[in-house]
Amino acid sequence: QVQLMESGGGSAQAGGTLRLSCTASEGLNNNWWMAWFRQTPGQEREGVATISPGGTATRYADSVKRRFAISRDNDKETLYLQMNSLEPEDTAMYYCAAATSAYGLASKPLDRAKYNLWGQGTQVTVSS
Repeated sequence: QVQLMESGGGSAQAGGTLRLSCTASEGLNNNWWMAWFRQTPGQEREGVATISPGGTATRYADSVKRRFAISRDNDKETLYLQMNSLEPEDTAMYYCAAATSAYGLASKPLDRAKYNLWGQGTQVTVSS
């Protein structure tokens, strides 16, 4: 089973920036849709951003639009999430996810049920 591994989490002040990275034990497949999700205790895991295999299509949750940017470097087999203008409400465990099948993703790209590979998560804490 391919293992996804996140890095780059940590603490930041409100208004600050962090960049998350995600790699895979056997390399990220360029044909996979990739996404970032986040979860706080007692809450559902929510989609933050997603990116198509070629990197030409992205989708964001309304709460992070114009602040976060998802990207992928297929040569380096790495997925990124650049987080700017961080807010305390962004505090959560962030998870990298991959969809090995594209079925249904065009219409519901942030549907967590579409993603079958998950990382262990990296904690992001934003203080005011």
